[in-house]
Amino acid sequence: MRSSVCFAAGLLLAVALTAAAQTSTATSEGPAAASLAARSWEWGPFFQGGTGVSNRWGYTFTSGGVQLGKVITNEHLRGIFRGQFEYAGQLMPYWQAFTPPPHLQKGTGLPEGGGTYTGVSITPILLRWDLHPGQRFAPWVQGGGGLIYTTHKFPPDVLVPHGTPGGTSVWNFTPQFGAGFHYFVKPRRSIDFLASAVHISSASLGDKNPGVNASVQFQIGYTFWTRGK
Repeated sequence: MRSSVCFAAGLLLAVALTAAAQTSTATSEGPAAASLAARSWEWGPFFQGGTGVSNRWGYTFTSGGVQLGKVITNEHLRGIFRGQFEYAGQLMPYWQAFTPPPHLQKGTGLPEGGGTYTGVSITPILLRWDLHPGQRFAPWVQGGGGLIYTTHKFPPDVLVPHGTPGGTSVWNFTPQFGAGFHYFVKPRRSIDFLASAVHISSASLGDKNPGVNASVQFQIGYTFWTRGK
């Protein structure tokens, strides 16, 4: 499971970078190039899922929502780095984390919470570099940050006497980095794929900040492009 997740994440990143190299000299014709050249707005639904890594391999995540973005600039730089800057954001009214059931901690024997955690998430900052597109294929890399609110303190922690998870927080932040691509099925319509490394941390809003140091998450979406400028 671990090796397959890491392999899939690496494969998608390699595909995006290979596409950048292949499209750096590509023709400017085609629906992908036309949408980016018009500095378009893009919006649409997506679904995301993934798993924790390192000491959080027992965690899995699912989420769904909508994305809105705007291509801001014309193309700059040269070679495989040639591209355009885009600003985007995401809203996820559906967000869930599935963790191991309540259990006794190894070593300490203390009771630790667990189970399913439900919440909502918003990512108001997505800074995306849209690499030079081909006719239908448009890769990108991005970095960003957001916020998650859960109905119970996340991640699960040692249970306090009243049985409520203590020390963590219902608020967590999500700095992240990823790579992906649009595949244009027709003018101003694309299917999108993204692989992201997402860190989840309360920034010590609770008494403790165990967090999720890293998770690998994969996203698929459908995007509508509207002419900008």
